[in-house]
Amino acid sequence: MTELNAAGLAAMVDHTFLQSTGTRAEAEHAAAEAARLGAYSVCVSPSMLPLASTGARITAVCGFPSGKHHSSVKAAEAAEAVSNGAHEIDMVIDVGAVRSGDYAAVERDIAAVREAVPAPTVLKVILETAALTDEQIVRSCAAAESSGADFVKTSTGFHPDGGATVHAVELMARTVAPRLGVKASGGIRDWAAAQAMIAAGATRLGLSGTAEVLGGGRSTGY
Repeated sequence: MTELNAAGLAAMVDHTFLQSTGTRAEAEHAAAEAARLGAYSVCVSPSMLPLASTGARITAVCGFPSGKHHSSVKAAEAAEAVSNGAHEIDMVIDVGAVRSGDYAAVERDIAAVREAVPAPTVLKVILETAALTDEQIVRSCAAAESSGADFVKTSTGFHPDGGATVHAVELMARTVAPRLGVKASGGIRDWAAAQAMIAAGATRLGLSGTAEVLGGGRSTGY
């Protein structure tokens, strides 16, 4: 695959601002930065919505970061975020349900959010791949697809086991592409890492250090 230039890479980025200590002014700044950099969207916590103005699409997280919320709560959170301007929802599944083999519960969880935010809202499903086996990743991807999701996503970036890996992205892409998109997020800190994720099959990237990555990875990204 030919390496993307900076503008092409930026157009695949959800520029992320999810700090628990963040302020509304900082979220507005992140939205402005996303637009300035040509990012696909700005990704924020639902409590930061609505944003005053942005030239980028808005992504909001749901059930973040643990996924240990009742499906009805996730669904309500997603619906409120959309009513406040979100175009896309990144929901966290119950990783414990995956680890216990209860994929029916995983499907119900995703389906509840999908029902609450039907198309054209884009629904991405966060798996926390670093905490899962290959088989669990594949089966979680299948659950996301059968429940109507548009993307599968590697990580929240908050899990102690880590974030995105080339191996996980390749596995996810083999399982769902081209029917679903694949978002790589968590620990992508420089240009080379971002390009490696795209080469592995990522169709979207989650970055908080977007400017640094686009500029050659001079400092850390998310």
